[in-house]
Amino acid sequence: MNPVVREATPADLGALLDLVHSAYRGDSARGGWTHEADLLDGQRTDAAALETILSDPAQRLLVVEEDGALAGCVQITDKGDGTAYLGLLSIDPQRQAQGLGRVLIAAAEDHARRLFHSRTMEMTVIRQREELVAYYERRGYARTGEERPFPMDDPRFGIPKRQDLSFVVLAKPL
Repeated sequence: MNPVVREATPADLGALLDLVHSAYRGDSARGGWTHEADLLDGQRTDAAALETILSDPAQRLLVVEEDGALAGCVQITDKGDGTAYLGLLSIDPQRQAQGLGRVLIAAAEDHARRLFHSRTMEMTVIRQREELVAYYERRGYARTGEERPFPMDDPRFGIPKRQDLSFVVLAKPL
């Protein structure tokens, strides 16, 4: 069956929370090829953050369904000046490495162009996740040379297991 991409709705919130947590944190995340479980504990997001995304006209949360089940999501944010931000890309660990990430990235880029008239897509990736940086580079994203600090004292992003975390900034022309 072909994957179906659509905008998330409030009815998806519970499944989205489970999906994001399973893809980023804890032992379930280790079932996939990429995760933050060795770098961070705690939550990756919460219901309030997802509700904010759904209610903000400058943001979209896309989901991909496969065989009727929620298999992944991605967030797009209009940053203004022709730039959109891609974040929260999450694929069910049991469905990773099957092309769903590519499907969601392409849908996010298309939405950013059409809805926000974006000319550039930007993202941040934890510097220590070299395999993930390489994944995005294979999809046309390039390091900008900019690094941003990781919010070490903000539990909304998780609890760091090491103190040297930072983000590299990647960008791609749309």
